[in-house]
Parts: sequence; structure tokens; C-alpha cells
Amino acid sequence: MLPEQCDVVIVGAGNAAMCAALAAREHGASVVVLERASEDEAGGNTRFTAGAIRVAYDGIDDLRQLMPDLTEGEIARTDFGSYTEDQFFDDMARVTENRTDPDLVELLVRRSRDSLMWLRSKGFRFVPIYGRQAFKVDGRFKFWGGLTVEAWGGGPGLVEAHMKAAEKNDIKLFYEARAMSLIHDDDGVHGVNVRYQGKTRSLRSKCVVLAAGGFESNPEWRTRYLGPGWDLAKVRGTRFNTGDGIRMALDAGASPCGNWSGCHAVGWDRNAPEFGDLAVGDGFQKHSYPFGIMINANGERFVDEGADFRNYTYAKYGAVILGQPGQFAWQIFDAKVTHLLRDEYRIRQVTRVTADTLEDLVARLDDVDHEKALATIHDYNAAVHTEIEFNPNVKDGRRTYGLDVPKSNWANTIDTSPFEAYAVSCGITFTFGGLRINTEAQVLDTEGMPVSGLYAAGELVGGLFYFNYPGGTGLMSGTVFGRIAGTSAGQAARSS
Repeated sequence: MLPEQCDVVIVGAGNAAMCAALAAREHGASVVVLERASEDEAGGNTRFTAGAIRVAYDGIDDLRQLMPDLTEGEIARTDFGSYTEDQFFDDMARVTENRTDPDLVELLVRRSRDSLMWLRSKGFRFVPIYGRQAFKVDGRFKFWGGLTVEAWGGGPGLVEAHMKAAEKNDIKLFYEARAMSLIHDDDGVHGVNVRYQGKTRSLRSKCVVLAAGGFESNPEWRTRYLGPGWDLAKVRGTRFNTGDGIRMALDAGASPCGNWSGCHAVGWDRNAPEFGDLAVGDGFQKHSYPFGIMINANGERFVDEGADFRNYTYAKYGAVILGQPGQFAWQIFDAKVTHLLRDEYRIRQVTRVTADTLEDLVARLDDVDHEKALATIHDYNAAVHTEIEFNPNVKDGRRTYGLDVPKSNWANTIDTSPFEAYAVSCGITFTFGGLRINTEAQVLDTEGMPVSGLYAAGELVGGLFYFNYPGGTGLMSGTVFGRIAGTSAGQAARSS
């Protein structure tokens, strides 16, 4: 039975929301979580992610504390390196073109490791991302791109851990409970109106934390804010992130903030369904493009596939693919690199063609100018400087020369059969525009003042990401700001 009142209401049940719920409970607040989805689909985008989490660490001792299951054998055969706070700051500044909010990014980076240790203290497990973030060179694994840690069991494992923690901590979670609007007046927010079991009722509370995701699953909003054509994008994750939390807050006077015309969007299988498929998870993504080339319908390359590690380009290249004729592209590889392709290239639900000659391969690329595509591959091959050693663990400088669209790293000739090609479109993950918050995760109004009783965390917070996104930062942002929002709400509720 849905209660009539509680101390803190959490809207959403993904990682950010559940971190907020755990933090609020730490301060003695009674907590109710409202999840719009059914139990089978609960967890927001968290359930669909692979579980990578970007965290600052100075070396193996930090990782041992976070991942005590690391064996001596794993440590001996792995170069974990370090990913310092300074490197994290530099990455955030670089990929957002120095627009990330300095106060928010300070919290994100400085509290990253402590926030994961906090989750670990509550029974969460983390492991190294061997399968996707480390290549073995000269008998030793090396991690690259500032991304080393993932949640045990990926996104589904993280959601399961949250649900177990919620039950253990007496957090009340209601499924198929859609928050419709905030209860608010001149004195602030006092709860939510919620649609549950076919009826709309009021749930009054001392504080509300909004953590219901962005508006990526709302094609009307995507077209309005991201621009024409974005209604055609596929959605990587949950179908329930339609901007409800943002809308409710704006209706209550909250200030919009951030890159409303920007989003996290990736290369996604061309024939994937409209929304994420939990049976496939993130397997529709296709992120090994740095080791091959991408060709559009005109048979032309259109982007520098080796501009940087995929962690720093994948979240913006989806938009580039959407901008191509027909909103698709083909990724092309030869036998020299296919052993490096990520597991997502081997799923059953994949749009792939193979051939023993380039001529046959190109002839099988649907909706492509075949003659131009073959010429593009030959021109690319001739431009590769093969005297530079190929190394997938570093930006190796193995590049092309003389092409209108260069390839800056990992440029290998495509000349060894069998050849493979994969059709990709754009898959949107989450939107960058959202609500303005302060360092206590209080939602600010259009005058820059806190809206009493209202807090926010996760994807619906604006100001962190602009234009692009360093891989693994979403779950870390949700953890850091979910914990802050829950702490602030819990303290405020218990002191009122």
C-alpha cells in the first residue's frame, strides 16, 4: 500500500536514485522510492549499461581497497597504472571544451573513489574491466583510457545490488508508480502526485529527490531540443526516461541548465529495436571502430576513427552517424584486427556481412555507393604509414597522410581476408540538458535560490557534460550526486 506521507520521496530507481535512497536512510529518514517501470524493467538506464565506472586512483593499493578480490596473479600480469584526479579533471575539461561546471566537477572527481568505497561498505562489488578496457601486449594486460573499474555483473548486477541494499535498509520501493507532478507552494516542495494502480493520489513528504533520467526516450523533446532528425534515433536504454522529472521541476519554478542541444549518443546496430532490449543489454553498441574505418551511404569516410581512445569519442560519434545520409554507416575491418573486436560484435542480433575480397564485401554493403566505397578503401590503404608500430594500448601515432579525413591513430591497411563490415546507426543514451543544482544537490530556481525541499541527481542534472562525455562518468556522477542529494534531503527531513 502506497503511504500517504514519508520523510523523503525518491523519483526513479536507477543508480543515482538508489544511492540517494541509501544516503537518506543513513540519516534516519523514512524513504519511499517511486519507479515508473515494472519490476522486470526497473532500474532506469543503469540496468542497460555495461557497468563501467570512471574513478580516480593513484595505483594498485587504491584498487586493492576497492576490489579486494583481486588476485596476486591478476596483479602480476596486469599494468593497472593510475588515473589521478588531475587526469580526471583534464579529461572532463577537454571533452566538454572547458564548459563543465567547476563546482560540480570538483565534487565528481574529488569524491569519486570515496563514493565507490561507500557503496562497497554496503555490500557492492567491483571488478577490473578486463574484457573491454585492457589488451594483452607482450604477455601483460594494460588498461587504457582512464577506465579500469566496473560493477560486478554490469548494469543488471548493479541494479540487483541496489535492490538488495534497499530491502536490507527498509527502503520502500513501489513499481509502476509514475510521479506526475510536485506538490509545491510558495514555501517549497511538499511531496508528489503519483499515478499508482490506476489512480492518482498525493504522497506528501518533507523532501523530494528527482533522479528519473533525461528526456532521451521522448522523441518530441529530442526533436525540440536536439534538432531535426533526432526523432529517428534509437534509444539505447529504458523507454521510461521521457523527461518527467525535469518537467515537474520546471513547472515548480526550477532553472534549466546545461547543454540542452547535446547528448550522449553512440554507434548502435542499424537494425536494433526502437528502445533497449534487456535480453541484449548493451550488445547493440559497436565500439571497436578505432581499429577499422567507417563509410557512409556515399561510400565516403566522414570521421577520424582514431582521433582518441574510444572512451573519449564514442559518446559523440553517434550524433555524427545520425548526420550521415540515411542516418547510418558501415564499420569495416580486416582479419588483422578482428581478434580485437569487442564481444558485442559476436552477438546473434548483429547486422554483419563478410567476404573474402574487398570487391565482394563492398558489393554486400546495403544502401552504399559501391564504386565509391571501394575507391575510398583503396585510397585509405595507400595513405597508411605502416612503418609506425601498431599498439592498441596507446595512442600509437600510426596514421594516414594526405586524406581529407585523416585517421590519427591505429591506422591499419584493410587488405587481409576475410573482411567484415557492421551496419550502425545512432543510439542515444542520455541527454545533457537538465536542472540547475548547487553543491548540496539542491535544485535552484530561476532566481538562483534553492527550491526548498527539492533535490536532484543523475542524468537530469545539467551542467556537467557538454558536447561529449568520458566513458564511465555517468554511473560515477549518479553515485556521487545521488549520495549528496540523499544526504542533504535526509538531514533536512530529520531536522524539520
